[in-house]
Amino acid sequence: MSNIGSTVTDRKPSWAGRTFESFRVPSYRLYWGGMMGQMGAMNMQMVARSWLVYELTDQYVMLGLVMLANAVPMLFLSLFGGVMADRIQKKTVLVYGQAAFALVSLATAVAIVMGAISLERQTGVAFLMAASVVQGVVQGLMMPSRQAIIPELVGSRRLMNAVALNAAGMNINRLLAPGVAGLLIAILGIQMVYFAMTVLYVVGVVLVALLPATGTISLGARGAWGDLLEGLQYLRGNTLVMALLLLTLFSVMFSMPIMALMPAFAKDVQVVVAGEYSWLAGIPVIGRSLTNVPDLLTESSFRLGLLMSISGIGSLIGSLFVASMSNRNRGIVFLWSILLLGVTLVFYTATKSFGMALIVIVGVGIMQAARMALSNTLVQDNIDNEHRGRVMSFFMMEFGLSNFAVFGVSILAGPLGLQLAVGGVALLMIPLAGFFFLFVPSVRRLQ
Repeated sequence: MSNIGSTVTDRKPSWAGRTFESFRVPSYRLYWGGMMGQMGAMNMQMVARSWLVYELTDQYVMLGLVMLANAVPMLFLSLFGGVMADRIQKKTVLVYGQAAFALVSLATAVAIVMGAISLERQTGVAFLMAASVVQGVVQGLMMPSRQAIIPELVGSRRLMNAVALNAAGMNINRLLAPGVAGLLIAILGIQMVYFAMTVLYVVGVVLVALLPATGTISLGARGAWGDLLEGLQYLRGNTLVMALLLLTLFSVMFSMPIMALMPAFAKDVQVVVAGEYSWLAGIPVIGRSLTNVPDLLTESSFRLGLLMSISGIGSLIGSLFVASMSNRNRGIVFLWSILLLGVTLVFYTATKSFGMALIVIVGVGIMQAARMALSNTLVQDNIDNEHRGRVMSFFMMEFGLSNFAVFGVSILAGPLGLQLAVGGVALLMIPLAGFFFLFVPSVRRLQ
């Protein structure tokens, strides 16, 4: 495997430089910039699509269905995405994937402008479902390459730092992009979010296209199905990685519903009445007309964007913490992040105060970012280069499976209530972490 990161000296960095060590690798900087474009657009879409679907339907289950439409192709095609990552240039997969995302975003913006998606006529859900399916196909084929290329760029020693900085980039976008999306919706209209997303995807295409070629691995003449079966056999023989994948799967399934159903929390649970935050009236926001923050807080789209942006503050803190960690006691930190994520999610789902929700969501962001960065790093640290793409396809497939959990919770939210359904599932993360603490010492002892 070609290791571009090896062109940079492996001299141990100072403590002050450890957190941003991977930025010393020029190719990683290009990769990070390209992913910033993609992740910025995806974080804007988390607000825009969820808000639009809920405004069109006013049904929890439709939020789950849109996630399911994205999950099904991702679930089945991520395995072939892993084979692609091990067979061809990962850079090529990333360029074409981001270009496809740009086209879908542009088509959605045009559909809104032309009236095919209309809040007034309550039309366009079918279009959004179809777009979600197409994006699921692209994600399934692209995401294993996005993860598997990182060690080829920076080398194994910098892997945890690079993964955590990648997560930090995502969380910077979580801090900024949702708030921008919510503000654009409230002031300029939903179509402007999708036009902005298109621009960000194009920026990502340009930067990733500048990446140098990385190594590929010849898998012989077994064919795609043969490669899949051989990768599965490798995975079955690696019990530690199997345990990490199972732990990641359940923790994602129990924590993902809150992200998909947050539009419902912003609109129906953490409600702000006119004048409630009048002490913020001195903060102006300029749009087509002069308005202020208290007025905007009565808009569910703005509250949704603000909640997701504030969670990005916590996520940024969590990912930078992991980036600065040494390669010691990572298994214990991983388990604690899952346990505390469950605790903070339960508190979030229980509160009806928007102000309290803004505080608790910071803790949710910290634990979620730590969990994501450490799970990715620990899996990649314990697999070989030949199977990296295929194992990461199983890792990414879990995010498709988690959307089935989102759909199930969205159905339960009807008879049980939104807070009880989401909070009850989040509560399961506490015994999950406890089980692995007590009965799976191989994970707890990981350095």
